[in-house]
Amino acid sequence: MNDRAVSLLEQYEVEVHRTRKGRGAILCDTSQGCLVFKEYNGNPEKCRLQDRLLRQIQEEGRVCVESIIPARDGQLLVRDNDGICYILKTYFEGRECNIADRTECVEAVRLLARLHSCMELEEDFLKIEPYVPEREYEKHNRELRRVRGYLRKKGQKSWFEMCLQQSLDRFLNQAENVLREWREYGPVMCAGADRQFFCHGDYQYHNILWSGGRWCVVNFEKCICDDQIRDLYLLLRKLLEKSDWSITLGEELLRAYEEIRPLSACSRIDLYYRLAYPEKFWKITNFYFNAGKAWIPQRNLEKLQKLLDQEEARQRFLDEVFRRV
Repeated sequence: MNDRAVSLLEQYEVEVHRTRKGRGAILCDTSQGCLVFKEYNGNPEKCRLQDRLLRQIQEEGRVCVESIIPARDGQLLVRDNDGICYILKTYFEGRECNIADRTECVEAVRLLARLHSCMELEEDFLKIEPYVPEREYEKHNRELRRVRGYLRKKGQKSWFEMCLQQSLDRFLNQAENVLREWREYGPVMCAGADRQFFCHGDYQYHNILWSGGRWCVVNFEKCICDDQIRDLYLLLRKLLEKSDWSITLGEELLRAYEEIRPLSACSRIDLYYRLAYPEKFWKITNFYFNAGKAWIPQRNLEKLQKLLDQEEARQRFLDEVFRRV
């Protein structure tokens, strides 16, 4: 971020004492404390939704979250001469949630349940179209089939490409089964929904900070209208991958969430299918296909090998934890 972007801070009713570089942003020591100034890639409507959600969460007082600082003219975003948008938010000095600490993982899930209790909107935002997992699964499956076709035609293959090709049919079958069954259950789960619940959209340990003796949640830029199981799924998948799909950890995390916010039968089905869809395999495959193939990083092979090593444990987890579903 350059000096021209820093000059945009003059559009705010804040006195900036000093600026310093942060991770993809500028940290500003100001008359209102430390603030963070960064590019905003969404549209203004999404930013207004984000601000509305944050203000509602703050009014509830159950979870500490960031705030968007408006400019002098009341706008949430400012633009430079190139049309690039920037946003100014409050900033929390602290550390990320430690995913190696089981106690902190459980607390992160409880924090999520409290957060979700504050993220129902009516009135202004009822016209927002909710996210439909089926569309994303259809797109991912097309991409997996495209990569399978590409590898079948490719001549000399690297070790990574051979491993990927050998496992593609297996995971593509999983993906297609999930999509087929989702088409059966999806309409039932969505039937009669007359309220709109929103998700953080990127609820993982990077965005859960211990600051000032309390847990804070930041970076709501990916907030979305979807079943709130989306956030729980993302956090669970990240933590379970780190723990080799531990059944005891998974059950403990689910209990912690339900102590505050019980899951309906439909939400459990939703969670099962999101965990059953081989998203991590799709991510590895998609990254490979869209990157340069002249040199494939060793890290790609390590990620694929770890995923293959954990597959039996993942299936065991799904069978055991969701047996009744």
